[in-house]
Amino acid sequence: MRIYPTIFKLVFEKMDPEKAHHIGFWGVQTLKSLGISRALRSYLQPDASLRTRVMGIDFPSPFGLAAGFDKGGKGIAALAALGFGHVEIGTITGQAQPGNPQPRLFRLVEDRAVINRMGFNNDGAAAAGPRVAAARADLEAEYPASSRPVIGVNIGKTKVVELENAIDDYLISTRTLAPQADYLTVNVSSPNTPGLRSLQSIEALRPLLAAVRAEADKVVPNRHVPLTVKIAPDLADEDVIEVARLAKELKLDGVIATNTTIAREGLGLRSDMSKVKNIGAGGLSGAPLKPRSLEVLSLLKKEIGDELAIISVGGVTDARDVQERLDAGADLVQGYTAFLYEGPFWVARINRGLAKLRR
Repeated sequence: MRIYPTIFKLVFEKMDPEKAHHIGFWGVQTLKSLGISRALRSYLQPDASLRTRVMGIDFPSPFGLAAGFDKGGKGIAALAALGFGHVEIGTITGQAQPGNPQPRLFRLVEDRAVINRMGFNNDGAAAAGPRVAAARADLEAEYPASSRPVIGVNIGKTKVVELENAIDDYLISTRTLAPQADYLTVNVSSPNTPGLRSLQSIEALRPLLAAVRAEADKVVPNRHVPLTVKIAPDLADEDVIEVARLAKELKLDGVIATNTTIAREGLGLRSDMSKVKNIGAGGLSGAPLKPRSLEVLSLLKKEIGDELAIISVGGVTDARDVQERLDAGADLVQGYTAFLYEGPFWVARINRGLAKLRR
């Protein structure tokens, strides 16, 4: 019997979502610090049958945690101990910033969804770098190389930096974080930083990705750091295809699809629309995003084939959802919003479910 749904309903559902997030994150870190996650390792860690090699990296499971949960790299090892095949931290910006004013995180419980307008709140690349380095060292000491959880680092633009200076801002994060990251993600698709999504246009995206690729190669000359780009579900189909073609042209390693959506109509929301309207701006994530995420995955697979990795995210709830993405052509799958509703053992249930489906 699962007790977390009851805890969520009695405690977290009535609590401010951002406060609940901090408490939940503290709980995950406490499981690690008290040795509980280590004691439960046989249950929590992925079955060996789930190991997969993507972008030249060994992943202990194809299922990982999307960026947004651990924005500053403060709990990488604790999250990895729950069984995630990879933990993508961030979004991290070149400069520290507080993010948007609160309240900025809202639940749509009836839809198993979340709306956020966090605004890349983080301590900046300089603070995150040593944390990632320490976490990587801890994971390398604790796990065999073939089963070490992978660390992804998602980087974005500092809000106060003008768009014409965006490349330089991304390069600050690249220089600082590429040496510690297993892979880097360029985030140009969050709706919560003014003007950021304009960087998804091919004219703006080409020089940005080329510059980040070159800088990563420069600061890590003895290791290829895979580079991915994360795109929005709100791109028109033809724009998704154009980004895929650009990714191939620049010889990126992968595309992550998709980020949150600014759409509210056409998602089949069950929540009261007056409530949704009162929440206001922000990116919506969770179960309602599933259909569009699958559509974008299909578009990418037709254009990319097996040339680049595709990491699918958006509306993933259980093992069957993960396997559906893999069957549709994804190389890796990420989740986040369902984690908030399902609790700390969610990823273990997914990994066990995946192993069972494969048997």
